[in-house]
Amino acid sequence: MRTIVLGPPPPELNALIARRQSLGLDTHDEVWKGEYHMAPAAHSSHGWLDQQLAELLGPLARAVGLGGTGPFNLGEPDDFRVPDRGLHRIAPNSVWVATAAVVVEIESPHDETWEKLDFYADRGVDEVLIVSAERRSVTWLALDARSYVQVEGSALLGPTSRTLADRIDWPPTDGER
Repeated sequence: MRTIVLGPPPPELNALIARRQSLGLDTHDEVWKGEYHMAPAAHSSHGWLDQQLAELLGPLARAVGLGGTGPFNLGEPDDFRVPDRGLHRIAPNSVWVATAAVVVEIESPHDETWEKLDFYADRGVDEVLIVSAERRSVTWLALDARSYVQVEGSALLGPTSRTLADRIDWPPTDGER
């Protein structure tokens, strides 16, 4: 379900956002050109995949001089996205990071992964890796001028989508439990 509030936010909405912030529940909330996007909690498979991706991509990134982070704020205070993982040419040292060499998005139900691509392109992110537990798929996208095209593998890190997908220990789907 999507909720859109037109006009100034009511006090109750401001209170909800403040409560999420005070409890640390806003770590994946985003602001898209001044519009607050409240992200639901990720599926349990999300963390499972994130840990594996950190382990699989870490050595490849270090070999080419990139460093990795978990979720981070890509953009600026009134317009930012929070990718699940990032690979950076320079270690980030601020709340707001201008760009990254690679961002990783792990799809969760009701997320906006695919809608973030234009923003990432505008920010000059070279590659986007999208991982789907539901489809057990890995999609590499490379920046081509001002948009992304699907590619067989990473020009920066080396592995193909197929190679990476084969190395992931996929969590069981809901139907397999």
